[in-house]
Amino acid sequence: MLVWTGVATDTRVLREAGALVGAGHTVHVVGRGVPADWTPPDGVTVDSAGRPPAAQTRGRELTAPERLARWALLPTHVRRRLGRWQAEAEELGRRAAAAAPFDVVHAHDFTALPVGARLAGEWDVPLVYDTHEYWVGRPVEGRPAPLLRRREAALEDALGRRAAAVVTVGEGVAEALRGDHPHWPVVTVVHNTFPARTELPPPTSPPRAFVYAGRLAADRELEVISAASRDLPGEVVLRGPADAEWLGRFDPGAARVEPAAPLEVVDHELLSAGVALVTHSDRWPNHRLAMPNKLFHAVSLGVPVLATDVGELGKAVRRYGLGTTYRPGDAEDLVRAGRELVATHAAVAARVAAARSELSWDADAGRLAGVYARLGGPAGPLH
Repeated sequence: MLVWTGVATDTRVLREAGALVGAGHTVHVVGRGVPADWTPPDGVTVDSAGRPPAAQTRGRELTAPERLARWALLPTHVRRRLGRWQAEAEELGRRAAAAAPFDVVHAHDFTALPVGARLAGEWDVPLVYDTHEYWVGRPVEGRPAPLLRRREAALEDALGRRAAAVVTVGEGVAEALRGDHPHWPVVTVVHNTFPARTELPPPTSPPRAFVYAGRLAADRELEVISAASRDLPGEVVLRGPADAEWLGRFDPGAARVEPAAPLEVVDHELLSAGVALVTHSDRWPNHRLAMPNKLFHAVSLGVPVLATDVGELGKAVRRYGLGTTYRPGDAEDLVRAGRELVATHAAVAARVAAARSELSWDADAGRLAGVYARLGGPAGPLH
């Protein structure tokens, strides 16, 4: 596996690796800036290429001139850092293969796809392209670079044709990929679900708080939450790793901002609160197609959600009766949806509990194992 993240906190990569180990494979992951003191799960080994993202290590808010320079230079800077990571990851992959040849190369996201395609071709093994988002529709950070995005789209199309299988996170993204890339192999949906944890207590009902657990940055509707925070019928908590530049300009209103915490701490906080805020903007195509991890996290705990009525997210909430939705950008409608959810909380919690088996990692792990079972070659199915 190749992935341009630190792996230690990338729940999708770790769950997929664990599912493949459970199916009898061994998994080696080349990640980015992996903490030296982190121990991977049994059956998984890890190499680290490059450094972690600068936003994860920055300890202060940028000045206005620094923000302008970052906006102007970010596309070039990211491209250079990615190029360095790709070169190092490719070399680490070759070293690992010299010790124990691999049966499959699994590239997570477009950032790892060029390396994955080169190594899979070099070793004459199947390539799996696992795209965690609709790459060409993702938010633009820094100065717009339309020519670069067009080149990336063309390269993704060409390299995706070489894949033996394509995996993605939701049916909305899958439909967009099928439309954009008619010559790609079958696209299989493996959601970012969580294991169902039926041993946990039920969520507090009626709820006492509304908790957002995720990255604190732009395009998450956090400004709308803050505007509604004084009128929602309960405390509002925003917890997660923060973009320091964004956080320095953010007015939380009556919301309480907390740093990232271990999963078990967040689990307890969500269960004690009774409602999970699952929000993102309607600004980018990727947001309209996305199925956020936060939704599946809440479902795994049996916690109802207050969600933005955007694309696939809104459809899923309505289809399974997982909570209430509000119009993106509308603080008053968010308050209305929050009050409605409090009033109907017990019935909604029962519907969330009923949906847990279908929206769980057991089902999605089986889909991933099925992808690998279908991969084959001259020696027959992979094992």
